[in-house]
Amino acid sequence: MSRATLDKDPHEVAAMFDGVACRYDLANTVLSLGLDRRWRKRTRQCLELQPGQRVLDLAAGTGVSTAELQRSGADAVACDFSLGMLRAGRVHKQRRHVQFVAGDATRLPFADGAFDAATISFGLRNIVDVGSALLEMARVVRPGGRLVVCEFSRPVWRPLRVVYLNYLMRLLPWIARKVASNPDAYVYLAESIRAWPGQAELARTIAAAGWTDVRYRNLTFGVVALHLAERG
Repeated sequence: MSRATLDKDPHEVAAMFDGVACRYDLANTVLSLGLDRRWRKRTRQCLELQPGQRVLDLAAGTGVSTAELQRSGADAVACDFSLGMLRAGRVHKQRRHVQFVAGDATRLPFADGAFDAATISFGLRNIVDVGSALLEMARVVRPGGRLVVCEFSRPVWRPLRVVYLNYLMRLLPWIARKVASNPDAYVYLAESIRAWPGQAELARTIAAAGWTDVRYRNLTFGVVALHLAERG
């Protein structure tokens, strides 16, 4: 199976995620020690969705994050460029009511202002042009709408940061060999997390794409950060 590089060629990244789709949700839960459920819940809460609103879940994969968003009563749309991930989500009985749409984050197949909110969880760092993706999300969200980016980040406590980086580069690939359908993909994922900017730098990138009132909240001591913003 394929493994993408940090050049983030879209075809390579999509093929890599196709290869991990069948056991992706299980691997995420094991590798995060079950914390992925809490992170999804906090993402939903920060979006402050109301029943009847429409929210875009970009890089949604198998739709497990989209199903969490639907608990708010909002109409959630799962969009991803990995057809393998979308197929894995469609056959899941608990996600039969999720709307799955194939789409490129830098050229979204939605009209201007089509959504009340947008979110992307653990997917922004896999996009070849982060700025273009943030601009596209701003385009499809109505003025006053909200954005939440949930992504791995930099632990704020230095001793934890050292342990965390060792986990990423040594233990995570070893665990992935036990539970993932394409363990080599998790070497790339670990490398992409280590190369990803910290909280403040990502906040500046989001603001540069035209989002306003950008701020962030650390989860699990900064292992994950939620970046919140509004569409001006």
